[in-house]
Amino acid sequence: MKQFLRRSWPDLVVVLCFLLVSFAYFATPISEGLVLGGHDTVAGMGQGQEQTAYHEATGERSRWTNSIFSGMPTYQISPTYGSTKVMGVVETVVRLCTSGPLGFLFLYLFGFYLLMRALRFKPLLSAFGATAWAFSSYFLIIIAAGHLWKVNTLGFIPPTIAGLVLAYRGKYLWGATVTALFAALQIAANHLQMTYYFLFVMLFVAVAYGIEALRTKTFGRWAKATGALLVGGLLAAAVNLPNLYHTWQYSKESMRGKTELTVAAPKTAEQKEAPEAEGTDGLARDYITQWSYGIDETLTLLMPDFKGGGSSSILERDGVDGLKGYDDFYQYASQLQQATGSSNIPGINQYWGDQPFTVGPVYVGAIICFLFLLGLGLVRGPLKWALAAATLLSFLFAWGHNFMGATDFFIDVLPMYAKFRTVSSALVIAEFTMPVLAMLALAEVIRHPEKIFGTRRGKISLGVAAVLTVGVSL
Repeated sequence: MKQFLRRSWPDLVVVLCFLLVSFAYFATPISEGLVLGGHDTVAGMGQGQEQTAYHEATGERSRWTNSIFSGMPTYQISPTYGSTKVMGVVETVVRLCTSGPLGFLFLYLFGFYLLMRALRFKPLLSAFGATAWAFSSYFLIIIAAGHLWKVNTLGFIPPTIAGLVLAYRGKYLWGATVTALFAALQIAANHLQMTYYFLFVMLFVAVAYGIEALRTKTFGRWAKATGALLVGGLLAAAVNLPNLYHTWQYSKESMRGKTELTVAAPKTAEQKEAPEAEGTDGLARDYITQWSYGIDETLTLLMPDFKGGGSSSILERDGVDGLKGYDDFYQYASQLQQATGSSNIPGINQYWGDQPFTVGPVYVGAIICFLFLLGLGLVRGPLKWALAAATLLSFLFAWGHNFMGATDFFIDVLPMYAKFRTVSSALVIAEFTMPVLAMLALAEVIRHPEKIFGTRRGKISLGVAAVLTVGVSL
């Protein structure tokens, strides 16, 4: 025990600091007795009221509700299965019994810290990386919005990928165990779109390590690691099999399944002779891409208000009331908002990007962007290429109807891609890959500072990173 404490005390101190940071961040609402009132949370409570009332009146649980989509199974609203009950206990242990917004923030910090340690970062640097990940704008926005299944899923993704890193470092059993545990928790969190997106990250990591294994003639070790990870992944899926099966079955009867309707239109003689076309499988393309990130809007990763910030009236911004002409503009804007019943009006809405509306931008931080670009030139090894490829893929996913050629390809070729909407949320991949590569770059600079100013590669990397961050910002 003494040996364990002597070896692990830096990690224990960091975890304690994470608890303190999480509590401090939410200290004001906690001390005032406030409760998170995210839109989706409140809506979910209302939609579940029917089954709650039925349970209180009869002591039995209804498996059907009429309060959503003209009726649907309740096991799709709040899935509970005997096989996953133990996962609730495990999740409580992983969270160190924290809950609510405080628990979500702690999970962000702790999960990414585990990944950093698996990558052999020192505790202090690992804590810095975890903080950069956890306080990325989108992750806090979805807590406020009440997207709690998504929050949980994202919290368990970094430690899942830590399992991959451990396995490809030769720790097959540890890698498979960590992957199985956190992948099971991730799937149980029940936001399959986030899990789907990060399958591509894991695939890129596996392929990158595989190419490196071929180059170094260690393919046998790679095959063992991959086999161990597949076993871990199958175990995670098996634990969640009832929920996965019922979700798959229900999807076929929902708008994500094959439609039985086709658009009626005048037919030519040749078309009348042709067999009837089958309905399409999956969501409609315009519905999939309704929330698409603008190509230039991607610069919010570096500059949060590049497209104005969140969707709210410009009249609500601090300092606006002191500008010349404010009174006349306020009167005009108020009349227009009252007439239309909306504040989402060009010229009044401070957000002017391509999405219908947004709570806030996806922002990872200027320092992280700089270090990420520096890492593209400075860092060596297979992981860099996996992270770079995944980052680019997330941009292509998120651009949606703004880059329809790529989006059509994804819908037509990638299995299950057409099952998910709001493609802008694919930027969660970049919010993961950019901090990881940024931390690899920072570690490289700390270990070998001479690589920056003492080599041609370092000078070019530094110059390019500076131009693409500082230069673009100015």
